[in-house]
Amino acid sequence: MLGRHFPPDTEEEQQLRMTETCNLSENQLSPSHIVLLLIIIGTECVLGITANGFIVAIHTAEWIHNKAISTSGKILLFLSGSRIAQQSFTMLELTFSSTFPHFYNEEIVYDTFKGSFMFLNYCSLWFAAWLSFFYFVKIANFSYSLFLKLKWRISGLMPWLLWLSVFASLGQSVFFFKNTYTVHCNNPFSTHSFNSTKKGDFAETYVINLVLFFNMGVFVPLIMFILAATLLIISLRRHTLHMESNATGSRDPSMESHMGAIKATSYFLILYIFNAVILFLYMSNIFGTNSFWNILCKIIIAAYPAGHSILLIQNNPGLRRDWKRLQA
Repeated sequence: MLGRHFPPDTEEEQQLRMTETCNLSENQLSPSHIVLLLIIIGTECVLGITANGFIVAIHTAEWIHNKAISTSGKILLFLSGSRIAQQSFTMLELTFSSTFPHFYNEEIVYDTFKGSFMFLNYCSLWFAAWLSFFYFVKIANFSYSLFLKLKWRISGLMPWLLWLSVFASLGQSVFFFKNTYTVHCNNPFSTHSFNSTKKGDFAETYVINLVLFFNMGVFVPLIMFILAATLLIISLRRHTLHMESNATGSRDPSMESHMGAIKATSYFLILYIFNAVILFLYMSNIFGTNSFWNILCKIIIAAYPAGHSILLIQNNPGLRRDWKRLQA
């Protein structure tokens, strides 16, 4: 393609040719593949909506009954609410993109879906990171004055941090709504409208910068999540050494609290990193729209909210007790 030369086209002719090319790639899935994809992702979304709906219901009932809600409950409400919206939107997007590709590929429709998808994903990543950070601050045991001040003030700061995350997510996803990030036919280095090498290099650099900028919404909460998990491990190690030096038994409640927290955080961290990497690859447009790897990314992205929420229920004594009571 790079070695061929075409006579100059008008902007309308260029757009028409690109639309026809993209539409060809959008119709590659057979009906049986579409049905299978709908079943897999639909099942993941239903499980995720059920788990997150349960978390929302429990904490809403607690809020109504006690006229107040704990800080962790607020974070879980934000997190579960965003995931219900995220997975509902995923099902809607998959339905339109698979069964009505021409309508889905309309510029305003595609940009709306893409922008909303990224906004909800950014929110989910931020809220999960704040949940991990909150547990670290409450469970970890450091004697630094700054950490002690943070432990004392974290409950008051958390609502502001949650809303700040919402606005930050909206700020980064708004460019998807404005079609700034959209790259022709999933080719992040397309230089279709540039005739010179200099302009082509500029376009490639520009798109790479966009990719890095938009994925800051993934990297920043990811780094925060990793730091919280690492510091929690350090705190556990220090506490274990302290207990050994005092010849204390291993059934110390604080020790069990650390062990349970680090075990849960380890599971969450593995899922979080895996999901963040997959989301980065998916939004970098390095795979074809209907390629195996792009579809696999969609399946993993849809599975993460369900898997993480199920682990939250299993590792939270109160939620686990309420879930068993509901099944009884």
